[in-house]
Amino acid sequence: MKRRTKIAAEEPYRKDILEDHRPWGKFRAYPTQRARHVKIITVNPDSSLSLQLHKRRSEFWVVLDGGLEITVGPKVWRPAAGEEIFIPSRTPHRLRCLGRKPARVMEIWLGSSSESDIVRIEDQYGRNR
Repeated sequence: MKRRTKIAAEEPYRKDILEDHRPWGKFRAYPTQRARHVKIITVNPDSSLSLQLHKRRSEFWVVLDGGLEITVGPKVWRPAAGEEIFIPSRTPHRLRCLGRKPARVMEIWLGSSSESDIVRIEDQYGRNR
């Protein structure tokens, strides 16, 4: 019998985010016990990532800069810096930079995965689907 990898659900992950207020402001600590990878993605102006999905992982994004357009499933919007977005596994998603300078997102992988777990639906750079 093949063992199936558990894919992270949004609510259990969000409930473990710690926010602590201090005299100087606050911080948010993101749980890493289920995270497999954390990275900062920088998208150049007039550029976009492929419209893609992942079979073995969900993702949690924290928008670091304005100027982005985000697609998650059928929803497309321009998030504010600081917005937090959960992307369930098998959900098409994309980042596009509409601003005049590069914009960043912190991406946390939830679930066992690798860079090869990308199914490209659309790609302006001609990479394999």
